[in-house]
Order: sequence, then C-alpha cells, then structure tokens
Amino acid sequence: MVSKKLLLIFIFAALIVEAQEANFNFLPAGVQFLPHKANHQEARIGVLYYPQNGHLKVDVGNNIDLFEFMVFNGTLRFGIEFMAYALSTNYQGRRLQIDAIDGFFGGNMSFKKSSEDSQFLFRFRIIHNSAHFVDGHYDMDNEKWKDDIKPIPFTQDFGEINAGHKIFLDYGGFYYYGGVAYSTLVRPALIQKYSFSAGFEYHRNDVIDSIFGKEVNIFLASHLRYVGMPDYEPSSNNLLGLKFGSWKGKGIVFYISYYYGNNMFSEYYYRRVKELGIGFFVEYF
Repeated sequence: MVSKKLLLIFIFAALIVEAQEANFNFLPAGVQFLPHKANHQEARIGVLYYPQNGHLKVDVGNNIDLFEFMVFNGTLRFGIEFMAYALSTNYQGRRLQIDAIDGFFGGNMSFKKSSEDSQFLFRFRIIHNSAHFVDGHYDMDNEKWKDDIKPIPFTQDFGEINAGHKIFLDYGGFYYYGGVAYSTLVRPALIQKYSFSAGFEYHRNDVIDSIFGKEVNIFLASHLRYVGMPDYEPSSNNLLGLKFGSWKGKGIVFYISYYYGNNMFSEYYYRRVKELGIGFFVEYF
C-alpha cells in the first residue's frame, strides 16, 4: 500500500515538473479575455439604476482563469465563470423586492497573441442560463402572480465563440469583436438556437489627469446582439463612462447606458424595451 502511494506521489510530482517545463502556469494573474463592458451577459459586480421607473438591475458574478499554457507563440487559458443579475422593482421591509433573476454558470477557453502594436483575442465559452421569477413578482395579499404573468421555464445551454482585435494607441486603445452562439437546449422551444453579436470598445487615458495616482479612462462601448425570440431582431447596449484604474486592472466604472431590444431579463424576453440607465460596477482582475 505504501509503495502504491509513493508511486502516485512520484507520478504527480513528475506531471508537475513536466507541466512547468511546458510553460504551464497554475492560477495566472488577471483575466486574459476581459468581459465586454456593454454585454449584459458578462460576470460583474454592480448596480444599474433606471430613472424612468426606479427599478434596479443588480449584478453579482465573477470569472477566474485557472490554467495557462504558452502555445503557438501565444497564451492559452482555461477558466470558470458564475454570475447572476436581478431585477429589483421595489423596496419594502428594509429589503429589495426581487422580481426576476437570470443565472449563469459555465467555463471558457481563451487565446491571446500579441504583436508590437496590436493583439488578437479568442474566447470559447459554454454557459447554462436559466431565468426565474422571485418574491417581488408574487402578490402575497391576493395569492397570485402580479399582472397574471406566470413564470416561464426559461433555459438556454449555449456555446459561444468570440474573436477580437485590439489596436494599441499612445493614449489608450480600440477593440472590435464579433461572435456567434448556438444553444443545444432552449426553453421555450420557439426561441431560435443561433444568435450573433458584434461590438467595440474605445478608451483613452489622456483626457483626465490621474486621481490619487491612479489612471483614469474615458470610454465608449457598444454591444449588438441579433437574436430570434422568436423572430430575429437586433438588441443593442451602448455605454459612455469612466473607469478609475488601469484598463486591464482593478478599478471602478461609472457609466450611462442606453439599451433597446428584447428585455434583458429572460422571464420577459418577449418584450421590446428602450431603457436609459445610470450605473457602476467594480472590476477586480
């Protein structure tokens, strides 16, 4: 028994040495493929306020790169991501009334290859998304769902591929990207399985002086999705904001957003909306 344990320890140690010689890194610093700032289906921590009705979109989530390999003169990473965003429609009894929530969990693989003045990025992720009504959508006094809207068993299990190109500038950077997703499982069944996306991010750090010795970036970001729910129509989220902190590092983001398209909250996916919001989120790469 002891000899078998020693053999397993030896094999494990040999694998670690081999991995190190193969440019393997466990728990590398930061996140290689930064979440798209204008994509609402990315992991973040923050709050978005809608002045027209007083509602809140509350985000809680995180993603982390676990493994890194140096291959093909680039960097290959594998990570996991868990996130949820909730719709708060009221405040009663010293607590937020959560009407609806979307939850996501899955994993991703990303690849980065850099040149002197630009960078190519690739991400493949597999995500499970489900949506639910919560306490704020149920009328306890009358024991019924509000507005007679009952929960929809909404589910999407999808794989998504994104490819992007970042151009380094003396004062910041410009990044553009595109992607396609396919859902292996959708509920309700009338939702189309293919969806498409594209977007850009432009930031510069020479407009505002540093604050407390930290870089300040002003940015413009846009994310366009073309989804069939059930008919294919565009949905677009557009942000203008400030990030206090380096663009690829820890910081806090304040922004104004304008969104039009299918409701972000999947229990209301069939509604087309136009929403102006003011929000912030924290990045801790």
